[in-house]
Amino acid sequence: RPKRLTHIFLFVIITFFGLTLTGMPLLFAEEAWAKPLITAFGGVHMAGILHRVFGVMLIGNFVVHMAGVLNRIRKFGFRKVIFGPNSLLPKWRDVKDVIAMLRWFFGGKRPTFDHWTYWEKFDYFAVFWGMFVIGSTGLFLWFPEFFTLVLPGWLVNVATIIHSDEALLAVAFIFTIHFFNTHFRLDKFPMDPVIFTGTVPIEEMKRDKPLEYQRMVETGEFEKRLVDPYPKEVEIGFRVFGFTMLGIGLLIIALILYSMIFGY
Repeated sequence: RPKRLTHIFLFVIITFFGLTLTGMPLLFAEEAWAKPLITAFGGVHMAGILHRVFGVMLIGNFVVHMAGVLNRIRKFGFRKVIFGPNSLLPKWRDVKDVIAMLRWFFGGKRPTFDHWTYWEKFDYFAVFWGMFVIGSTGLFLWFPEFFTLVLPGWLVNVATIIHSDEALLAVAFIFTIHFFNTHFRLDKFPMDPVIFTGTVPIEEMKRDKPLEYQRMVETGEFEKRLVDPYPKEVEIGFRVFGFTMLGIGLLIIALILYSMIFGY
């Protein structure tokens, strides 16, 4: 539940889309689609204010997430959280899984995964990288007078380039690779609602995370985690929201690709 609430109501989705919709039109300001989008947010000045608000919200979400990690370490112990089977840290097994996946593409046996797959870990740490790079340069651009008291002024230009390019990379990654990994793979298409529901069908878990399933059965944890499905109306609401966000993301990618191919 905390992860789902963070993803939805503490605005990971809302803030990322807000940052994208208020930031990309500035990066592609000469394109025809940029002006009406900026106008919809109240003009350049208001879009800039909203961009900063969304940025603060995203940093706040990062702080909440890290507080949750520290709380888990306090509750379960450092070794179990950082090095246990549910750890997000890359392991030697992830390297083996990548190799096994490549073999599977050419007729080998499908690899078996635990709680986190190697691409989910990559997604996670890609966000960490982006938070530090985009967040630090964004703060630099927000308060240039303060930072240039101790740093050379030319770093403002460097921060501008890094902030815009890293933001473009983040948008491209989320709306292509992340969307594919979580929604567009054949066994998930057209959308994986797990981030909204927090549940997966038993057969799906047996197929996707057999090692975790086996461990939970052996420890008796599996029976404790069984829950009833959500009412159909609630699931429909989740999917409507999810498909709306997917559609907006794909539209943004299409506009960016068009601008980069035909606009430059």
